[in-house]
Amino acid sequence: MTRSRILDILKTAAVLAAATVIGFLLESLGLSQANIITVYILGVLVVAAVTASRWYSISASLASVLLFNYIFTEPMFVLKAEDAGTQLTLLITFLAAVFTSTYTVQIKEKARLSQQDAYRSGVILDTSQMLQKAAAPADILTCTAIQLNKLLKRDITCFEQDGAGLKSPLCFREYSSPATGRGPAPDTLEELTAARKCFQEGKETGAATGLFPAAAYHFLPLQSSGSVYGVMGIHVGTTPPGDFENSLAVAIIAQCSMALEKEYISRKREEEAAMARAEQLRSNLLRSISHDLRTPLTSISGNAGVLMSDGENLSAEHRSRIYRDIYDDSMWLINLVENLLSVTRLEDGTMNLNLQIELVDEVIEGALKHISRDHSDYELKFIHSEELLLAKMDSRLIIQVIINIVDNALKYTPKGSKIEIYARKENQMIAISIADNGKGIADCAKEKIFDMFYTADSKVADSRRGLGLGLFLCKSIIQAHGGTIQVADNVPHGTIFTFTLQAEEVTLNE
Repeated sequence: MTRSRILDILKTAAVLAAATVIGFLLESLGLSQANIITVYILGVLVVAAVTASRWYSISASLASVLLFNYIFTEPMFVLKAEDAGTQLTLLITFLAAVFTSTYTVQIKEKARLSQQDAYRSGVILDTSQMLQKAAAPADILTCTAIQLNKLLKRDITCFEQDGAGLKSPLCFREYSSPATGRGPAPDTLEELTAARKCFQEGKETGAATGLFPAAAYHFLPLQSSGSVYGVMGIHVGTTPPGDFENSLAVAIIAQCSMALEKEYISRKREEEAAMARAEQLRSNLLRSISHDLRTPLTSISGNAGVLMSDGENLSAEHRSRIYRDIYDDSMWLINLVENLLSVTRLEDGTMNLNLQIELVDEVIEGALKHISRDHSDYELKFIHSEELLLAKMDSRLIIQVIINIVDNALKYTPKGSKIEIYARKENQMIAISIADNGKGIADCAKEKIFDMFYTADSKVADSRRGLGLGLFLCKSIIQAHGGTIQVADNVPHGTIFTFTLQAEEVTLNE
């Protein structure tokens, strides 16, 4: 006999004893037997309310009639009712007690079911909210397993999908009692075989099923739209789960399956989108390279051919101009290749920053030494800062940023234009600006100028229009440094490019 049954029997006996005591008290006060009968009927209602089964209330009804007949009717202390009226009274009392107790039990059962439904709905809602916050499959499985472990008070294990198989099991038993028998983890051959069978066939296996019934766990497939995304195992032990536990587990597992399916679809879409972007990048690069490299290569080969065939007959000035053109085109191609390599490293995530504290003026001067084009026709000026400016940066990449912006200014401004570079401290950042007095950039182009493969139209630019990678690369490098880059008008005319880097304080050791 279980502990709960013993408690219900004691509760029933206690209520009947109390009703009998109250009956003696009412009798001593001279009240009628009808009042005593009412007390016993009330006691039956109490028994129905405090016990788990209707048999206790029915038993209490029968016991009440017998106690009333034995103690309070003539002849006293004898289970006998000779008077027909008394017999009818006892019968009516028994039927009334049975009816009221049965009705009370039904009301209590409905209330219990309603409470269970409300609890189940609350649990499902909480689980749904938790699953929405989970991103990876492992997080979804962990969230589900913890919920089941907490609600069912049973050991829970879960298997994440790993290609065509399952990963190693994860066991959760924080809220459960110490495991008995085989477990707690499904690390035996039979448990693992049952779990794999569940995954492969998409059917329930293990305890309480026809497949591997000797297993300690009941395995359920995390299945949605015909695909299995994992396996969840519930430790059965000696006490199989009830109907309510089963319904709760099935509802939560269904939510988990849908969450895994949603995550899988989202991940596949992201992978397909990334592949599409990569393919588009390759197509654009190939198309742009085939078109834009032809002009400088043709120029280099043509000028080299002139030098080879008729170099001795050319004037020194003419040869010098050809040399400059070959050098200019070669440096343009080198800068283009550097940008292509940098963009490739950014796209595949292999660009690593070598952050060091650098003197800003030295980095800018180093960049000016590597300007790819002959800028003798332009007024290129670096305005030194009055204070010592230090910034944390990868100097090689920042030099590339400055070169790209200056080359862009040289390309899209007419000869004779003025280009100024200056740096200053703004709060905790170092701002580096490159300003020109060209015709400026249209407002509609400012929104697209940092996009990959975007090139602005310019009548003053030469035939090498470029791939539209320079400013895109600049933005990517600056963002990787935790800074910002923006373009604005240089009043009264021209353009200012400004990017920021993290400032570092100067420390002097005395």
